[in-house]
Amino acid sequence: MIFVLCPRAVPVHNMPTQLENAMDTLIKIFHHYSGKEGDKYKLNKGELKQLLTSELTDFLSCQKDPQLVDKIMTDLDTNKDNEVDFNEFVILVAALTVACNDFFEEQLKQKEIGNDK
Repeated sequence: MIFVLCPRAVPVHNMPTQLENAMDTLIKIFHHYSGKEGDKYKLNKGELKQLLTSELTDFLSCQKDPQLVDKIMTDLDTNKDNEVDFNEFVILVAALTVACNDFFEEQLKQKEIGNDK
């Protein structure tokens, strides 16, 4: 749980919230892939590709660009060390989450317009 990773956080209740579970999952997924080669706290290009392929299969299957992983790596690697640290990874997750939310909001708006007719 997140409380193991953040020892100063004292749980008020025994069951973690959905958001706490989501944060814990992000941390676990990142470290599952980052620990395979080289720096265990960063993703190299191969690890990033494996993470994207395994964890974001629907997102990648819709993409036609064979250079997509290279482009994502370049965009995320803000310090240009050819690796993606957790902070850089979270930016990807946040950007994709915002894009998904925008898509769903647009779908809801279209549905509302259709119901108003």
